[in-house]
Parts: sequence; structure tokens; C-alpha cells
Amino acid sequence: MSSLATAPSRPRLRPRSPAARVGEAARRIGPDFGLGLTLGGALCALAFLTTGGTTDGTNLGPNTWAQIALVLIAAGLGIAAVRVCASGRAWGATSLGLFAALAALTLLSISWSVQPANSWLDTNLTLSYLAAFAGGLALARIAPERWAAIIGAVVLLTVVVSGYALLAKVFPATLNPDQTVARLSAPFGYWNAVGLMAGLGLPASVWLGARRGGRPIFRALSVPAIGTLVVAIVLSYSRGALLAAAIGLACWFVLVPLRLRGAMMLAVGAAGGGLVVLWALGTPAITSSGKSMHAQTVAGHAFGLVLVAMLLVLLAAGFLAAFVADRVELSQHDRRRAGTALLALLACVPVAAVIALSVSSRGLTGEISNTWSQLTTTTANGGGTNAGRLLAADNSHGSYWREGLKVGEHALLKGAGGLGYGTASLRFSRGDATAAHAHSYLVETFADFGLIGLAVSVALLVAWCVAVRRTLGLRRPTLVWLRSRARSGAGEPLPERAAEQAGIVTLLAVVVTFGVHSAIDWTWFIPGVAVPALVCAGWLAGRGPLADPVGRARRRDREAEHEPRDGAPSRRQILGPLRRTVASGTLRMTTATYRAFIAAPGRAATIASIAAIALMCAWTIWQPLRSANADAAALVALSADHTGAALADVRSAAVIDPFSTQPLLYEWQIYSFEGDTASARAALEADVALQPANPDTWLGLGEYDADIGKPREAIAALEAELYLFPTDPNTASVLAQARAEL
Repeated sequence: MSSLATAPSRPRLRPRSPAARVGEAARRIGPDFGLGLTLGGALCALAFLTTGGTTDGTNLGPNTWAQIALVLIAAGLGIAAVRVCASGRAWGATSLGLFAALAALTLLSISWSVQPANSWLDTNLTLSYLAAFAGGLALARIAPERWAAIIGAVVLLTVVVSGYALLAKVFPATLNPDQTVARLSAPFGYWNAVGLMAGLGLPASVWLGARRGGRPIFRALSVPAIGTLVVAIVLSYSRGALLAAAIGLACWFVLVPLRLRGAMMLAVGAAGGGLVVLWALGTPAITSSGKSMHAQTVAGHAFGLVLVAMLLVLLAAGFLAAFVADRVELSQHDRRRAGTALLALLACVPVAAVIALSVSSRGLTGEISNTWSQLTTTTANGGGTNAGRLLAADNSHGSYWREGLKVGEHALLKGAGGLGYGTASLRFSRGDATAAHAHSYLVETFADFGLIGLAVSVALLVAWCVAVRRTLGLRRPTLVWLRSRARSGAGEPLPERAAEQAGIVTLLAVVVTFGVHSAIDWTWFIPGVAVPALVCAGWLAGRGPLADPVGRARRRDREAEHEPRDGAPSRRQILGPLRRTVASGTLRMTTATYRAFIAAPGRAATIASIAAIALMCAWTIWQPLRSANADAAALVALSADHTGAALADVRSAAVIDPFSTQPLLYEWQIYSFEGDTASARAALEADVALQPANPDTWLGLGEYDADIGKPREAIAALEAELYLFPTDPNTASVLAQARAEL
């Protein structure tokens, strides 16, 4: 009994929280999983919280805080890179500097922009993109071995967003009640962005299933992921996304030696997704526009069951494919035969297309000429909104490109200013339909920044390509080089660092997909799509040669910075007595900061510079939102008949953002409410003086002059508006009424 009484009791284990269990699971799986999950979750939050409405006041808040967060996170990563990384060559510094030059050009364009308020918003967006690129560069320097986490984050992001877009089809009344077009558009509100997001995930998912090593569960999950992405990209009806995804996959298959494994995973996943697409195309309530919400809901529930069946079947097929890939080893001869068969199959596609065009009624040359005419016409309707647009060649981009080139020609050197295309192109518009963007990065850059912007962009592209070539160790793309990368049989050793090289090429394929699509659309303005690609691009530029990464400095090397030099007394010896006598935490922090500055003044100055620049950029980004909040406060005060407070808020908004016309419009509204006609008209005149190349400011002044009985002044303002926007349908009636009153 005594022995039992004195025996120590078994300690009770505290129940672990869900977060602790998730963290423990992440540690068991590996650091790549933890970083990939964290980065992928952050990118998912960015995709769902932000939109592409850069100049839309209702979206200004989410976009602003997301941009500030990107800047601060990038600054933190930059400071960490300076603090913990070993000394070495600053890989990617030229690309980063040219990107900063592009941001500086966007900022300077405010001074000559036709729409300076929008140019400020464009500056904020460019600064956040610069931060995303710099963050990827810093990550590559801090943890160059964590490349797999970046790819995993891309897979997680693209699958989650594409899955949500498909769920909006399954539950349309709940997730997308305002959608009337059959094309997938959630969560961005733009179908081409959904298609591009799915296209970004295809090379990453193929790599996940084709790579050697890793957990079989992840390789198996890649197959249903590919099926989900294929369904999303096709049901978005985005021909540009299909083209970009095809080029990105081609880049992956050319440069990665895991072609047969990747082709098997891609074929299995695409087959499952293709069957779902065929079922959806046979269901008009899913793939046709203009259907009632009840019909969409009924068909959506059936579509959900089909998707679940696809995922289950593809998951089983993924496990089988992973098992076969791990157990079956082909000889060199068999692999060559299989590769030759795949190449022959791909070669049959253009041959079949040429034969089909040759036997058509127009003949080969006639069909090519007709297709080119449809692609470049400026009067096309865009191909429609139903599934038939996938096979249509006509589009409306030709008209946007023509207007963008006209805008650039009239301001050849410096352009119309950041985001100035939407305003400046009205002068050259041929119809009522207008666009805020030129649907091409090259065309819009030429329109907004002229030849200077094109030169900076081309220099940035060249510098980035040189950095990527250095990272991959690429030489001349000869046939011998390609064959040397194609050896991956069981009896032949893989090239040194082949696994990492395959991962780096996967990141390159993601960037190539984004770049191709940006050349034919405006999706680079959508942060949820652009930021992942920019992080990958920054990683590629900052990684440096695979055989010689910078990485973190050893702890002893960092401590050596604090040791005495040339027989001088140790910093520890000097500051030791002081540290023992100081009890305050603030003074201890100050002492540590001082010691770090004395030990490495260059690094301390760099850290201070990064922090100062980040805070300055965050402050700059915040100002348009502050001005918009002051405008909103003015409206609230005006609705409560507090005109004095409303006028004070409006003037405060104008001081915060002196380039915005919105405070002047609210000032005009306040004076009109009070019956002060002279002051109201003075506010509209100030509005015109602020943006004289904006037809909206002239239209507002002309309509007000017509209302207060000043037809002569109204005619002058309306004629100026028609010069800037000749096809405006709202001006003709007002102008005719003013002329009749003379």
C-alpha cells in the first residue's frame, strides 16, 4: 500500500487545439508543406478579397489594404534577407531596379496624365506588384531550398479558386445570384481571369504528379486537381487562357525530363475533366446564357453530382497512376519509342488542321485570310457569351488595340499617363462601347507611357530573362542539350540538382502562362492572378545559379560580426557592464540595436532604408482611400442637412487627394443644395481645370449650364466634350436643347 501511495501519478495531457494539431501535422509532413500552405492561404485570401476594379470606389478599400499588406510583408522579407543571409552577389538586383523604374515612371506620369487620379491608383498597384516581385526575390535568398513550397502554393491557390468558380455553377443562387452570363466569373467577376487562374495551375499540377519522390498522396491528388482545372478553363470560354495554358505546358514538357510521367498524369486528369465538360455542354442551363435562376439551380445541383463523381474517379485513377509510375520502369529504348509516339501524335494535330482547312469551301489560303481578318477586325462582337465562342475566331480586342495605338501615337514619348487609356481612347472610339483597358500589356503600356514605358518594360523583360537563364544554367538550346536533359531512365543517373531544376522550370512555365495571357488581355490588373505569377518571377530572378545559392549565413558567421577586430576590445566586453546595470527593456533593445549598427553599419543602413521606403509607400497607397472616406463622410453630413460639416469634409478630401475630381463634384452638389449657383459653377470649372482632357468634366459643366439657363456657355462646354468623346450618346440631346434656347 505504501508503494502504491508514493507512486508518482501519471501527468494529465492537455487537449491540443486545432491549430496545434495542424502545426504538428505540418511539421511531420515537412517545412515545404507548412510554407506552401501558409503562402497558398495568403494568396487565396488575396484572390477573394481583391478585385480587378482598380478605379472602382466600392473596391478601393479591399484593394488598398491588400496593397499595403503586400508592401509591408515584402519589406519584412527584405529585412530578414539582409539580416540572416550570407554575403554574396545580389542576384536579380537589375530586374528589381528596372521594376522600380517602371513604378517611378507610373508615379511621374501623374504630372501629365489625362486622368491623374487613376494614375495615382495605378501607381499604388504597381508598387504592390513591385513588392510581390521583391518578396519572391527575398524568399529565394532566405530559403532557396523551399522551391517546392512555392509550387505547392500555386497548386493550392488555383485549385481553390477554380473549385469555387465551379461551385458558383452548382449553387448559383447562393454564390453568384447576379450572374446572367454562362461563363465562369466568380470570384473575380471576370471570366478570362478565372480561365487564366486555371491555366496557371496546370504546369504546377503536372509537376506535382510527375515528380520523383514525395508522398504518393500528393501525386494522386494532382490528377483530380488537373481535372478541376480543365473543367474551369473550358467553362470560362476563355480562348486566350487556353492558348496561354498550352504554351505554358509546352514550355514545361520541353524543358523538364519527366515528360512521360507528366503526360500520363495530364492525360488521365484531362480525360476526366473532358467528360465533365462534354456533359456540361449538353446541358443548356449550365453552358447557355439567359436561363432562369430556377433552371440554373436544378442543373447546377446535377452538375455538382457529376463533379463529385469525377473527383472520386480521378482520385482512384491518381493512386493507380502514381503506383504505376513508381513500379514500372521503362528501358531507354521503350522511353524513346513512347516519346516518339507522343511527338507523332502532337504533330498530327496541325497536319489534321491543315487538311481540314484545305478541303473547306474557302481553301487553305482563304481560311487563313478569313481567320486573320476576324482576329484583327475592329467591328467584331467578341464571339458571344456561349460555348460556341470557343470555336469562333472573331473578338473585340482589335478595336481596343487600334484605339490604344492611336492614343500612343498622339503622345509618342510619354503617353497619356497611368491608366489614361480609358479616358484618352474615347476620342478615337467608333461606337458606344468603350473599355477601361486596352486588353494587351504592350498596347496599354504604349498608350499610357509611350516609348519610354515600352523601353523600360523591354529592358525589364531582358534583364529578367538573363537572370532566369543564369538560374537554370541554360546554354544554347541545341538538340544535344535537349537530349541531355531527356535522360531519366532507371539505369541512368539524373543530372545534378535535376529535381530542383524541374521545379524551377515549373515556376517558369507559370510565369510564361501569365505573360502570354497578359499580351492579349488586361488580367495583369487583377491582383489575385498577377501576384502569384510575380512571386514566381521574383523567385526565378533571385535564386541565382542552382549550384551556388546564397542562402542563410551560418550562425557562427553572424556572431563573428560582433567580435573585435585588430585587437580592439570586444563589443561584449564594452557593453557587458552596461547591460548588467540596465534593467529597462527599452534600454536593452536600444543597446542591441546600437551593437548591431556598430557591428555591421551597412546592413543596418539597408534595413533602415527598406523600412523607411515601405512606410512611405504604404502612406502613399493609403491616401486615395482616406480621401474617399472623407467624401463618404461628406455625403453622410449632407444627408443630415449639415452642409458646413459636409463642406469641411469635402475640402479635406481635396487636400488629401488633390488629383481627384470627386471632392469638387461633391462641393458642387453642396452648393447646389444651398442654392449658391455661382459657387456651384466655380466648383465645376475647377473640375474642368483639374482634368481638361476628361470629357466627363466638360459634360458636367455643360449640363449644369443648360440647367441654370446659360445656353451659350453650355454649348461651348458640350462641344468640347464632343471633341474628346465624339460618339457619346448622352450629349446630342443636351446640345440640341441648348442650341434651341439661343
